[in-house]
Amino acid sequence: MAQTSIEGRRPPVGSRQAEVLAAVSDRGTVRVTELAAELGVTPVTVRRAVSELADAGLVRRVHGGATAVGPRLSGRTSGPAGATVGMLVPSLDYYWPDVARGAEEEAKRLGLRVTLRGSVYQAPDERVDLQRLIDAGADGLLIAPTLDGAGGDLMREWLADAPVPVVLMERTASVGSVQRTVESVITDHGDGTAMAVHHLVGLGHRLVGVALSKDSPHAPRLHTDWLAACAEHGLDPASVVDWRIPDRREPGFDPAIDAIIDDVVATGTTALLVHSDPEAIRLIQRAEERGLSVPGDLSVVSYDDQVAAMSAPALTAVRPPRRTIGRTAVGLLAARMADAGRPVHRVMVSPTLMVRDSSGPPRV
Repeated sequence: MAQTSIEGRRPPVGSRQAEVLAAVSDRGTVRVTELAAELGVTPVTVRRAVSELADAGLVRRVHGGATAVGPRLSGRTSGPAGATVGMLVPSLDYYWPDVARGAEEEAKRLGLRVTLRGSVYQAPDERVDLQRLIDAGADGLLIAPTLDGAGGDLMREWLADAPVPVVLMERTASVGSVQRTVESVITDHGDGTAMAVHHLVGLGHRLVGVALSKDSPHAPRLHTDWLAACAEHGLDPASVVDWRIPDRREPGFDPAIDAIIDDVVATGTTALLVHSDPEAIRLIQRAEERGLSVPGDLSVVSYDDQVAAMSAPALTAVRPPRRTIGRTAVGLLAARMADAGRPVHRVMVSPTLMVRDSSGPPRV
């Protein structure tokens, strides 16, 4: 089945600027009229976004459009060009490699060098990893740190007095006695969840459940966004599947998958939003082994789109803008290194819904 892309229905504050910035980063130069047609908005909307990005030093206005701009020097003896960007991510084999590739692409365009280190989800203390990146010559940092529990407290303490500029990726934080906002670029998961639920409701589903990876730092937000989407469409979240899935390496993983399918049958749930792809694939396989058809008896939408297209049936999936996250984070960091006094930016980028074979109308 051919894949189609459903763009975000409700772009959040900052997402339009992020789309324009991503286009400029990809192409070097864009024309307002052409980009407006691509994004399905008015030229005035794009022109306003260009103006805001130019005021922030992220693009340069030219007649009829915008062009990429290298970081400006601001009180540095050796400017950002040639500087080293240290990058710390919680995984080197899932999700984050695409973010790192996007960061590398933008760093290369700006004449920067990226040094990458891997941590682990829920790390107890990542300050040693950060110090090693700084000791290796990092002039600024792109990081996706642990912000929960004791490790999160230690990280916020470090961020309050970080010795180099820092941009958070897929994380937000406020630090210090005045709760200063840390620069960040994140996916608008609320928009992604809303798109998924809207897609399923549009197919006729009224019993839309959720099954989220228990250890994901995004699970609480995705669950909150699912509840909000249910409320928007008048759905009852108390009458459908609502599960947290253990780590795939834990003994309880397969029993949890079976328990979810038991709940699907018991509650009559006809559609599920599942985070992430491997969990969704295993759930589909087990459902079919137990006599349920996908999407006939159960429609499934995955949140990640890392390997969703390879599933059988191919998974409808919310695709976070991984490369754009990396590219935008480098642009923010370069601008910060060039001008330490610029306002703090928090950029939110909308994901995309990729419609494939695992979602369809419920059985009548």
